[in-house]
Amino acid sequence: MRVGIERFLESLQADKKYSPNTIVAYRNDLGQFASYFETLVSGWEQISKEQLVQYVNSLKGDREYASATVARKVAAIKSLFHFLASQGQIAQDPSADLGTPHVRKSLPATISEQDVEKLLNAPDVDDAICGLRDRALLQVLYATGMRVSEVVALNLQDIDWGNGSISCFHESGKVRKIPLQQEPLAELNQYIANSRSQLVHNNLGETALFVNHRGQRLTRQGLWLIIKKHVAKVGIAQTVTPHTLRHSFAAHRLSKGADVHQVQELLGHANVSTTQVYTQVAPK
Repeated sequence: MRVGIERFLESLQADKKYSPNTIVAYRNDLGQFASYFETLVSGWEQISKEQLVQYVNSLKGDREYASATVARKVAAIKSLFHFLASQGQIAQDPSADLGTPHVRKSLPATISEQDVEKLLNAPDVDDAICGLRDRALLQVLYATGMRVSEVVALNLQDIDWGNGSISCFHESGKVRKIPLQQEPLAELNQYIANSRSQLVHNNLGETALFVNHRGQRLTRQGLWLIIKKHVAKVGIAQTVTPHTLRHSFAAHRLSKGADVHQVQELLGHANVSTTQVYTQVAPK
């Protein structure tokens, strides 16, 4: 059974629309699924729809997973069985009519423009190393609405100083150019000229735009800790994650009259309906 899962995951890796994070989640979900059935059946073809329903109910009842988590696990199971059927490893797909739990979608969390301003000004500019880096990092996050993975993947050559823009590369391979206003460009220039070279030390071959104290590419975890530190410093009460700045970017743009399709393009959303949810949290 495990061999079938690995072949399925290999097929996902070949399909560029699936991110590495999604594949990791599917591997965990399907590993848990296989552990449950390995003591009950000897192969995929022996699993019935009734057994699948019992398994899903155990996730919702015994394990008390949130509906969103159960929905993701069901999606992984249905994708796996669809793959097995397409490969001729099972005659019928027992998950074809398996229902997916209804997921109640919460509105994206944002912070006010006043709190954003406090956060952007939190890094100490007198700290010529980390302060300048943190200020440039926060400016880019809020000015572009990029995802964490996109920000940490930025390289020096992605900045187009002449046109005042930055190229953002998504895991899917798509590239979008996001305009930068004067303030974030100025902060980036200060950081690169006076801070980055000190952080990099002798690691002159490093191409990453944002680096840590060891001169290596900043990680997602490192970025999150930087935000957490400055949020605590300025005393913002609500929880602020890197994605909060992305949400706030979208809501504030829409509140100032930006076209929803323009914001959709800046965020890199495939569907405009994903962007339209920000109209519900945009300040009036």
